[in-house]
Amino acid sequence: MAVYTEVPDDEMAAFVARYGIGDLLSAKGIAEGVENSNYLVHTTQGFYILTLYEKRVNPADLPFFIELMQHLAGRGLNCPVPVLDASGKALGTLAGRPAAIVSFLDGLSVRRPGAGHCGEVGRALALLHQAGADFPMRRVNALSVPGWRPLAEQAGADADKVSPGLARRVMAEIAVHEAGWPQGLPGGVIHADLFPNNVFFIGDRLSGVIDFYFACTDAYAYDLAICLNSWCFEADSSFNLTKGQAMLAGYESVRPLGEAEVAALPALCRGSALRFLLTRLVDWLNVPPGALVKPHDPLEYDRKLAFHQRVSDAREYGLRR
Repeated sequence: MAVYTEVPDDEMAAFVARYGIGDLLSAKGIAEGVENSNYLVHTTQGFYILTLYEKRVNPADLPFFIELMQHLAGRGLNCPVPVLDASGKALGTLAGRPAAIVSFLDGLSVRRPGAGHCGEVGRALALLHQAGADFPMRRVNALSVPGWRPLAEQAGADADKVSPGLARRVMAEIAVHEAGWPQGLPGGVIHADLFPNNVFFIGDRLSGVIDFYFACTDAYAYDLAICLNSWCFEADSSFNLTKGQAMLAGYESVRPLGEAEVAALPALCRGSALRFLLTRLVDWLNVPPGALVKPHDPLEYDRKLAFHQRVSDAREYGLRR
């Protein structure tokens, strides 16, 4: 989450009024994340999240995101539910941007996840995959292998300003995945961005999953690889095997991995590290002037990628087989 678009008070109040959720009391910009403009909205009926969609979000994808949240909530997953306006529509326009309001979830994101948190996330991810199995809409993962070379070209030689030789390393890594990305794995709806700031806990219990604006149709094991990258490394970029064991055990307690998924896991972890290295790199080099946004360090994922390049067996991530 972030704020790129400032909304005048009168426009904000008029927009909120269309949704029948009470009178606007306050709207505070949320600085976390990098994709959309987000506000914590407080009305006389409670708290909500207002999102203005921009940057990489294609307006044509918005019905997919909105209907997916409705579908998953209907299957029992604790996620934001889009609020409908008087005409029965979730999407509107605010400050020249597509916009929507969703329900507010209680809980806090954890800054230093433990093994217990990782186990909860693994289980929740498998439940999400199950809940979305009968979702009828599809969305291509625009940030999979075909999208990586254009991102690297967008960064260009400026990548070396972030780290000497980074441009060359990135292009070499892209070539590896273009030549041998795993195919034919079980798949369906994936979250594709289940980082700690997108998961809420109350105490040690997972209370909700948010931010479905990278959700797409792809391999389930790729979603798991993203979570291993985002939850199971320490601040010094070392992989925590205990956390990996907990996450994989939590996932398999709901949905056991097939042999092909197990064999593909090292490549999927390596590729997902490259994906976030690339998007962080582009964001790092292109922060809009004056934007209320905190770009993430791309070199965190350069270091994680270096770890994955040495892995050849899923047991090195904690898979107990």
